[in-house]
Amino acid sequence: MRPEASQRVPVGVKTPPIKLQGIKTKIVPTIRKHVAWATSGRWIEPFLGSGVVLFNLRPLRAIAADTNEHLIRFYQAVQTGELSPTLVRGFLEREGAQLSATEGAHYYEVRTRFNELGSPLDFLFLNRACFNGVMRFNKKGGFNVPFCKKPDRFAAAYITKIVNQVAWVSQMMRGKAWEFVVADWRDSVALATSEDFVYCDPPYNDRHTDYFTRWQSQDVDDLAQSLKLLDGGFAYSTWKGNKYRQNVHIAKHFAEYPTVCIKHFYHVGPTEALRNEMEEALVVAPRFYIDERPMAHSIQPIPEELALFDTSSI
Repeated sequence: MRPEASQRVPVGVKTPPIKLQGIKTKIVPTIRKHVAWATSGRWIEPFLGSGVVLFNLRPLRAIAADTNEHLIRFYQAVQTGELSPTLVRGFLEREGAQLSATEGAHYYEVRTRFNELGSPLDFLFLNRACFNGVMRFNKKGGFNVPFCKKPDRFAAAYITKIVNQVAWVSQMMRGKAWEFVVADWRDSVALATSEDFVYCDPPYNDRHTDYFTRWQSQDVDDLAQSLKLLDGGFAYSTWKGNKYRQNVHIAKHFAEYPTVCIKHFYHVGPTEALRNEMEEALVVAPRFYIDERPMAHSIQPIPEELALFDTSSI
């Protein structure tokens, strides 16, 4: 399979406005197919990231947490209406024009402004104009990803796509008891009761350690132990391996647990030659695992009236 073919979003899966390396669009159908959880409980995500799993599964109750305060503030602003599709369109049209007029230099002006003020709109701009969708901060908490070298990045069609993604996310939040919080994973996992279900997609151990807070082998061990002690259910996404190495933590902690594997391409490399196939694992608590059978839970079908939102990835 060619890398460009593997980037296609699965049918029925929509992408949110925040783009991240490792976004879990490919695993959403696997979760729908193999994970069952109680309708009365909360869906808890200690590592929200882009939010693609939450927004596509659409539980009625959820705790969406992340240590990255900028991600959380962005979705809080969408939830309250402070950040609307109309506002996003005007902002990206204005900033995009300046980006084009300065041949890309305006990107670094926005980056400096964001690191001083932390605006959710600036965060969105940087996220969609930085190199390869990388989310990286320095030790002082400053966003330090370089420009993607595309001065005309915010063409009219691209802005419309982002605006539609914001509109879709806003629609998905309505009528639901979702709480977006800045929290360490230990604190959000500790909130889980026997009726709740915890979905974890932590940073890839031994691969990227500068996403926002460092993630090391001891963190992986601690998370695995915490998940296995839960009274409720859990699902755990992580990398299984590639042609160079395997993730030893899966065998160490989850050898006896149901595990579903899918393959996709890893897109951090600057050239296609460096974007190798990766196998991803979804580990599921045994009594919440469904083996090839239709499932019934609170994941809702996409309403027909939302079909106008074209949120396929770029």
